[in-house]
Amino acid sequence: MVDRFKRSWAFTNEWVRAFLLALVLLIVLHSFVLRWVIVESTSMFATLHPGDLVLVQRWPLWTGLSRGDVVVFRDPLKDDRAMMRRPLLVKRIVGMPGDLVELRRGRLMVNDKGEADPNTGTIAYVVRLRDPRMADSLLTMLGLPSYLMQSGRNTVELPLNEALADRLSELPYVINAEPLRLAHGAPRHIFPFSPRYPWNGDDYGPIHVPAKGDTLHITVDNLPLYDRLIAVYEGHKIGAEKNALLIDGRPLKEYVVEQDYYFVLGDSRHHSADSRYWGFVPADHITGRAGFVLWGKGVSGSRSGRDMTPL
Repeated sequence: MVDRFKRSWAFTNEWVRAFLLALVLLIVLHSFVLRWVIVESTSMFATLHPGDLVLVQRWPLWTGLSRGDVVVFRDPLKDDRAMMRRPLLVKRIVGMPGDLVELRRGRLMVNDKGEADPNTGTIAYVVRLRDPRMADSLLTMLGLPSYLMQSGRNTVELPLNEALADRLSELPYVINAEPLRLAHGAPRHIFPFSPRYPWNGDDYGPIHVPAKGDTLHITVDNLPLYDRLIAVYEGHKIGAEKNALLIDGRPLKEYVVEQDYYFVLGDSRHHSADSRYWGFVPADHITGRAGFVLWGKGVSGSRSGRDMTPL
């Protein structure tokens, strides 16, 4: 068979051979080295803007990721789709496997230490305008999508950090920019969706990020933290019999984690669906690390429910 292939290759037109070699090289690069995606959402503003063309590095999947990396991954909630057909999301790793993550009144704490750069995360600001007709110009200047504007209103809610808010406050058509109030209460849509964990988007945790090889001591109280990890991501069957929890028909008291997990947040904290809302990101869902922006389009994005479009 090898000899037959060599003979066929020798008689193939050199232009066809060049095309086939280029195609194979492109596939290898796309699979193992680099790929490109277009940002669609505001969840990473002001790090990434809707319309940005971003280079995604594939090799960190083998060399290792670090806290603070911006990663691209497959949507963990789209269980009804094959992995390669799931939408791509982009967030920042704030919790590595084994870390303890917490938000205290909006401030990120990792292993009981505050985040190194408090301006990494943006929060929601309410910007008051002298003329509501200037909202469109403001969004265009910031590279934000037009759906953030509500017609006829002289206020607009934007994902900003303190530095950006100060800059906007100096514009002649801006009255002021004030941070939105911190979240309060314990909404039911916050992971792990249990009244035993009365958390919200600004006061969250502490939560331990599972690492491969960790032994989890499972109880009725903490099962909401790990049921999806065990049943969906690692493929076991969880049940109950009388007062006992079961895994694959056996008593469930301890569970050894089979792969690494990450806790991710969008840099735009109040405009991001992230680990606070659906939990941990499995290592096998991550497709690469976002590198530099190849091209900043800075135009309105879509509301498609995904963060990135693959190329």
